[in-house]
Amino acid sequence: MKKTIAVIGAAGNMGSGISNNLAKAGYRILLAGKDQSKLNNLLIKIKETTPNADVEILDCSKEASWEADIIIPAVPYQSQAEVASKIKDVVTGKIVISISNPLNETYDGLATDPTTSAAEELAKLLPHSKVVKAFNTVFGADFNTPVIDGKTVDTFIAGDDEEAVSVVTELVKDAGFNPLFAGKLVMSRTLENMMVLLIGLTMRNNYNWLAGWKILH
Repeated sequence: MKKTIAVIGAAGNMGSGISNNLAKAGYRILLAGKDQSKLNNLLIKIKETTPNADVEILDCSKEASWEADIIIPAVPYQSQAEVASKIKDVVTGKIVISISNPLNETYDGLATDPTTSAAEELAKLLPHSKVVKAFNTVFGADFNTPVIDGKTVDTFIAGDDEEAVSVVTELVKDAGFNPLFAGKLVMSRTLENMMVLLIGLTMRNNYNWLAGWKILH
């Protein structure tokens, strides 16, 4: 049986891409966010491409997280603490996927101290949850085209709980990407810096925000 996934901030570029692809894969998707009209538009879009999709809108992120097996806060790093405070009491023992990058205002570095990461900070805010890093090294447009020039974009995963990492690995694969285990959650520091590099490369080389990492071996 497919798991229920709550996507908080589902109307954004990343949240909508994740929601759409996982709905296609047969997961039950709970859409949560502040902009009701955008959520309604997303629901219509998902239903157009996947008429039998099991997806609904919930007004409250806490309620959505309570119902879900997996929670994805698809929000900017600056909103991470606010979301965590709302869902903290209902995510004990559950998988929470950190997709955010703590970018600075000029997008050429990270706002976090080098000794931590957005994922590690989320784990501190949700100490009884299983925080796993994933999807942070891809652009929102990649969800529409996860295969570029015949190669499936790699998505790196980091986490301390083996069972949670295994579940997220399957989820990443179902979303259309090639999952690669990067290591413990501390590796999130490297993964978040990889997105800074990818943004810089994209801006300098005019990749039109459709680019991704691929490990060749």
